[in-house]
Amino acid sequence: MGLLPMGADILPPSDDRVFKLILTPLDAKPVLIDLVSSIIKRPVLDVEVRNNDIPPSDTEEKAERLDVNCRIDDGSQIDLEMQASRIQEDSDGRYQNLKGKSIYYLCDLHSSQPSRGVRRYDRLSRTYQVTFCSYTVFPNRSDYVNSFSLRHDEDNELLSDAIQVVYVELSKLQEIMKKSVDDMTDLEKWAVFFQYASEPNHRETVNKVIASKEVLQMAGNRLMSISQDERERAVFRSRRMFQTDMQSDLATAEDRGERRGRAEGRAEGVLSAIQSLMDSMGLSVDQAMNVLKIAETDRPKYRSMLSGQ
Repeated sequence: MGLLPMGADILPPSDDRVFKLILTPLDAKPVLIDLVSSIIKRPVLDVEVRNNDIPPSDTEEKAERLDVNCRIDDGSQIDLEMQASRIQEDSDGRYQNLKGKSIYYLCDLHSSQPSRGVRRYDRLSRTYQVTFCSYTVFPNRSDYVNSFSLRHDEDNELLSDAIQVVYVELSKLQEIMKKSVDDMTDLEKWAVFFQYASEPNHRETVNKVIASKEVLQMAGNRLMSISQDERERAVFRSRRMFQTDMQSDLATAEDRGERRGRAEGRAEGVLSAIQSLMDSMGLSVDQAMNVLKIAETDRPKYRSMLSGQ
């Protein structure tokens, strides 16, 4: 039935590579069809995955974007992306970098449609950019799904539904987890599966979710197979180590920059004090540094800075 053993070490489907491995094999088409249907809120009859290749596992390619780019029966394009790791943002809490990334990929996908004889813009296929995000992007919105289209700034009139950005925030499932599985929507079940399948303390609820739908049982079987594959486990560990090393290197560089900034600030302050004593009291450079009790090892630096002014 695709149920996950209670004590099993399961790889997280919220990892972008695992996410793609679950959804893109040819025999997983019913799984992808059901997930897409739950997102766009209408039955999907068929789906074609257009980027079924999984990048090589060598260290140089760990940061490559892994998405699920597909076309459905009515010609609509849908790009599904799992965003498990936070991307670098300004500290204002607006997540403009992530939002800009979604818009960039959406517009690029929509504008790159092959004409294939369609010469009217109103006959282009619809395009969706869907991001499953493991952290909160819209803290002031309680809904875990937030969808955006082109609308009037004042009266909200729809200009076009040709493009749509959808965020599924997996960090907002606390209330959903309190529901009976029978009361969950299809997308809620998928969100619970992606977020909690790897966590043993939620395994019972996840298994109830899996048991509720045949396609989720297929997804559970795929996840178990991936989790038991030693090569995939090695790739997962390697990718995580690569990401952790990158984050550590970035944090170290930032700390060095802050220390360098503080040191430069102190140096400028000392330099200003030396110059002030020289100007106001007519002291020499050495006399001013004696008054300020500047260490002998630091004095050549300040002499050089003063001579360069």
